[in-house]
Amino acid sequence: MKDQRCEKAMNFYLLATKLKNKIRSGWDEKHWHVTSDRVESVAEHIYGTCILAISIDSEFKFDIDLNKVLKMLVIHELGEVIIGDITPFEKITREEKEKIEHEAFVKIVGDLIKKEELISLIEEFNKRETKEAKFAYYCDKLEADLQCKVYQDEGYQKTIEEHKTRVVYQDERIKRIVDNGAKNVFEVWYEADKNIFKDSKEFTSIFNYIKETNTNKK
Repeated sequence: MKDQRCEKAMNFYLLATKLKNKIRSGWDEKHWHVTSDRVESVAEHIYGTCILAISIDSEFKFDIDLNKVLKMLVIHELGEVIIGDITPFEKITREEKEKIEHEAFVKIVGDLIKKEELISLIEEFNKRETKEAKFAYYCDKLEADLQCKVYQDEGYQKTIEEHKTRVVYQDERIKRIVDNGAKNVFEVWYEADKNIFKDSKEFTSIFNYIKETNTNKK
């Protein structure tokens, strides 16, 4: 007779690790069209957020439960196993996105014994009210910005002019940022995201450091 604990644990693992094969939509030809032969998967983004959380917690004085933060970050994209990576350019509200992501997340955790703990963690992450949820959210956003800068510094970002036929340039906010002088893709991302970190001097400082640093020399 099958041990149901093994079955549930492995079902969850096999579902969750499908994110290793799902490419981050923001880098595809429809969106920012990174020209590298290989762009990051959703799972690699998750790994990046965890490493970022560990490194920032090490060097700055945050009074947080890092283990809780890491657990939030590990599970925060699990809904994408079912619904895919929905970008801000898909004409869907934050509330709608969170709703379908939450429904997908509940399906993925299935009948795990600790499913209620995981559901509670993802709800906390989405509300962004606790210090751990805010820290995790900042790491999630900053990691995407950092990856954008890495692609920029490695020469894989197309010019602004080449993006004017893509869905990203149909966004009025992006057009305004370009009209105000953004010269490359990372500058667009920087202007779009800098206010996200306005309540954290530490994350603001890190974001500004990323802007001024050539990541390709590291």
